[in-house]
Amino acid sequence: MDEISPLLTTRPSESVDLPSPNLRPRHRELIPTPCGPIKPWSELTCLVKVYYCFTVTSLVGVLVLTLVNIYGQFQKNDSYEEESVSLIQLVGILFCLYYITRGILQENRQELIAFVLSVVLVMVRSVVNFTVLLPEERKSLLLVRFVCLLCVGLLHVVCATLLIQRPNMMAFRVGGALESLQEQYFLLSLCFSLVTFDLQAQLCLCILIITSSMSLSVSHIVILGFGVIWACFTAATGAVAVLKEVKMLVWIFVLQNLPELAYFIYLLYVVIEDWGQGRSYSEEAAAITGSCISVLIKGVLFWSLFQLYHSFGQGLRERMFASRQQ
Repeated sequence: MDEISPLLTTRPSESVDLPSPNLRPRHRELIPTPCGPIKPWSELTCLVKVYYCFTVTSLVGVLVLTLVNIYGQFQKNDSYEEESVSLIQLVGILFCLYYITRGILQENRQELIAFVLSVVLVMVRSVVNFTVLLPEERKSLLLVRFVCLLCVGLLHVVCATLLIQRPNMMAFRVGGALESLQEQYFLLSLCFSLVTFDLQAQLCLCILIITSSMSLSVSHIVILGFGVIWACFTAATGAVAVLKEVKMLVWIFVLQNLPELAYFIYLLYVVIEDWGQGRSYSEEAAAITGSCISVLIKGVLFWSLFQLYHSFGQGLRERMFASRQQ
């Protein structure tokens, strides 16, 4: 009876602006954050707590090793391929820390899927770096670290996949029993995840091209360097537009993405036209693949954003941040 009693009673002192009790989170109160409500640490199971601590520890360890590796590469003036792989891996690790935190504390399947994809990409880059880019004399020295990275990465993929398959009650706890609000919360989570995933893709693409040996003009390098700042600013606009349900910011976010799309298309033309003039074909292929992936992410993001746009003002934002007003 204690569990369902809040569904049957009301408190006279509650404000009329707050959602009715039958639409509030059940069991325990969620913690409001600028990125949406999260579960309290005490509500996580023991196994999930252990896995989260292990994940953060392992990612921080790989992050430190990557920073040391990058420093050594710049000191020794290693090849562009190794520097590019290390920098992209550094970005991937930072986003993995963000994905696993939101994925567990918000029961966000999209973030967990992005985490799995990021870990898989890090593993693939490590395999390519170890088998193709590294000389034979260095492979024997890095074999132990390479095997450990693959084993830990595989463990993360398996555990995160199990978390994805667990029942997700967050949409009900935020939106209540109304299916329309649950669908709206799913779209909001999808849009927010795509905004961050799109930011990761753009940062990796900019790093890949800037640090590559492809024959690009200085103007392209300057544009890509400025593009890193522009991508961060665009992602911030999109995140605020989604969470605060500001329609004007949605249109500003779309307009900010148009120059990026136009430049990606032009970049594809430039890379294909200069195919093979760099030190290897792998960099051109990676640039083309990254541009196509980024355009695909933006397409899905625009579709989900306009679906969510029509649901603004129906009460989801008030329910997500209602506990701040109590």
